[in-house]
Amino acid sequence: MSAGLLRHRFCCLLLCCLPLLAAAQAAPPHVAAEIADARLSGQGEFRWLGIRLYDARLWLGPAGYRKQAPAAAKFALELRYARALKGERIAEASLDQIRKLEIGSPAQHAQWLEAMKRLFPDVGNGTRLTGVFLPGEGARFYRDGEPLGEIRDARFADAFFAIWLDPRTSAPALRTALLGEARSE
Repeated sequence: MSAGLLRHRFCCLLLCCLPLLAAAQAAPPHVAAEIADARLSGQGEFRWLGIRLYDARLWLGPAGYRKQAPAAAKFALELRYARALKGERIAEASLDQIRKLEIGSPAQHAQWLEAMKRLFPDVGNGTRLTGVFLPGEGARFYRDGEPLGEIRDARFADAFFAIWLDPRTSAPALRTALLGEARSE
């Protein structure tokens, strides 16, 4: 067998195994503590004007991605930042995206912005912020695996995670990458 044919077969085998390798990644300890049998659904990167801002990973439990009641399930969205950003700016950008999705009222927007400003820290290259969707309750947040706090507002949690997971997201390619084949809305 020629070296070229061997290389071709190896590359094909590697491409076939990539989804299995992604699924085999162990969840970070704080995600595993939140979600029993957490598995990586998908991952991708987010760029703005060509500048990479963060890489994202979506962790799901055995029930898969089910945001809608009555079978809603916990999931975790992890963002690994590629540059320094102020927490206040992250909160403002999050609210801008929620507004674009036309979720919530002006009064809710004001409450959510203040809550995010209090909670979201400044980040640097490599900082990981993780949000855990708590069905019917709200969201819990971590920085590099350490607890930051919670926002106990189910409507906020729906709006916040819609930034990445709603079909109307401004980053549809990232949504597709995150949901992978694990989608069972």
